[in-house]
Amino acid sequence: MEEHIIGTQPSAGLEAGDPRSPAAEHDALAFRRIAMTKTKRIALIAHDNKKMDLLDWMTFNKGLLARHELCATRTTGELIAGRLGLEVTEFRSGPLGGDQQIGAKIAEGGIDFLIFFWDPLEPHPHDPDVRALLRIAVVWNIPIACNRASADFMISSPLMAEEYERLVPQYDGAGRAQNGPPREGEGGEGPARTSTAPRERPAARDA
Repeated sequence: MEEHIIGTQPSAGLEAGDPRSPAAEHDALAFRRIAMTKTKRIALIAHDNKKMDLLDWMTFNKGLLARHELCATRTTGELIAGRLGLEVTEFRSGPLGGDQQIGAKIAEGGIDFLIFFWDPLEPHPHDPDVRALLRIAVVWNIPIACNRASADFMISSPLMAEEYERLVPQYDGAGRAQNGPPREGEGGEGPARTSTAPRERPAARDA
């Protein structure tokens, strides 16, 4: 996976960082180009009520999916391997940490696509993990398909068979994009500090 650092061009008629520009913050960011090869690494997840829908979609697109590297949470992966005969790397079941494992792989640059047929009408004990996974996919600019229609459009794109470079902001150690606006409570020189030294009591006044 190759990475290149690039910068954005200033908005027309305004210098980069000009506060009058609505794109000033965006213009100040540096980006990495992360290369995707012709063989994409695709993560597949489906909630219980959506597993058959995912399998039906994969059956229709089996020939295309076989050209790429597949991974999935445990139960979904077992169904894919058993019913479609496709090679798939399995993580843990979603409620047991599988969603978090896939999120970690996205952050490490090990996954290019996320196809997640989630059920919006049923509560799930691992809803925080689901939200965290979708959030991390957006943070790292990973294509996401959350239903059959979006998956159809994604897999039928000509970019699926080509090399592609996705742009990811240069994040610092705190998770913020470099040169972005400071967080609340931070100044230009770093985060605000709260003194822990005890305050001196004012001198007692004579009655």
